[in-house]
Amino acid sequence: MINLIGTYECKADAKGRVMFSSAFKKQLSSVLDEGFVIKRAVFQSCLELYPMKEWGLMMEKINKLNKFKKKNNDFIRRFTAGVKIVELDASGRILIPKDLCAFAGIEKQIVMSSSVNIIEIWDKDRYEKVIDAAALDFAELAEEVMGNTDEDELS
Repeated sequence: MINLIGTYECKADAKGRVMFSSAFKKQLSSVLDEGFVIKRAVFQSCLELYPMKEWGLMMEKINKLNKFKKKNNDFIRRFTAGVKIVELDASGRILIPKDLCAFAGIEKQIVMSSSVNIIEIWDKDRYEKVIDAAALDFAELAEEVMGNTDEDELS
């Protein structure tokens, strides 16, 4: 599993091309040639960029779902809606498809932020608002999610 680190600001041009952060290039050097999958995020108005290996792992989990259960089928359809394969071009840029730019409100200024094994791509203003709003609740969230240190309680 890949563990990415960093948050970087960059610009999208009129066609939706974004220069990929050199720091992310270094961290992903062993998988850059395999390409990426870009999709809508589940909980936020941003995009998620999966290295192809990480996307494969996610698809293994999703393929275990029983597709004859309606809620599973609905989830799969929504989770994969708008999914596209993207690759770095010769200049080190990725092209964000227009429909995904519209979903995330991406126009020019963007933030690429690590989220463990994927990269979130945000419109800069939306990212700042979400981070500012989340700061108020983060202490409570951290305690609830990570504060349980008793191994017996985790089971």
